[in-house]
Amino acid sequence: MPSFKITLAYDGAAFSGWQAQPGRRTVQGELERAWLEITGETVRLNAAGRTDAGVHAAGQVVSVESTTTIPPESLVPALNSKLPEDAAVQLVECVADGFHATHDAKFKRYRYTIYNDARRPVFCRNYAWHIPTPLDVVSMQVGGAHMVGTHDFASFQSVGSERDSTVRTIFAVDILSPAAPGSARGSARPPTTLGPNDLRNAPRAEPGAAIITIDVEGDGFLYNMVRTIAGTLVEVGRGKRPPEWVAEVIAAKDRCAAGQTAPPHGLCLQWVAY
Repeated sequence: MPSFKITLAYDGAAFSGWQAQPGRRTVQGELERAWLEITGETVRLNAAGRTDAGVHAAGQVVSVESTTTIPPESLVPALNSKLPEDAAVQLVECVADGFHATHDAKFKRYRYTIYNDARRPVFCRNYAWHIPTPLDVVSMQVGGAHMVGTHDFASFQSVGSERDSTVRTIFAVDILSPAAPGSARGSARPPTTLGPNDLRNAPRAEPGAAIITIDVEGDGFLYNMVRTIAGTLVEVGRGKRPPEWVAEVIAAKDRCAAGQTAPPHGLCLQWVAY
């Protein structure tokens, strides 16, 4: 059966996550409903990542098998006419039969955004974690460098979604702010085809506010892994832990050793590469 690849963006603030759930508003539920209305087909969509409630996506990738004869370029406006305003299809492509958005992904990039200002945010309150006290971004960058490479990230996995292996490879941890641009990058990534949505701009903020972004790029992520990475690096940024503590957290292979799980609304799936 022909396969389609859908690139989708959504504001996760009013969604109960990606995955369809009875009685709840989800991204999967809305997109499957739109597909049914346009094509007459009841389908089950597969996403590259099951984002949680409140988490956003600029470049989520979805796969579906369908016999529809509607051209991909026509499916974009058709689906968007049926989707709510907080979700939008960016691109629909015909791909090789059997393409699976989850299993075929080579690596992903997530961005976690922090609003580091004493003033309470207004415009980006749903898109950034408000931390009113100053963070030491340089120390966070040094701490983030310990995560680059292939490690057992058991310390960064929340309870509730056990995996066969907790070993993952992180290619880059880029921690940026107006005062301290910098990054920690690992070995070269494998050759891939990137999606069209690699957003570089931080969320809209009040004038003069310090926006800190933590971009994490890897071959796969455990449940709440990026949010726990952000929470752990914030511990370093607050001066509660030295940068080398991050290596100790990795070595511990114990979730209790890491920092808090950062709030969901600061997280955005940037893109997925295949």
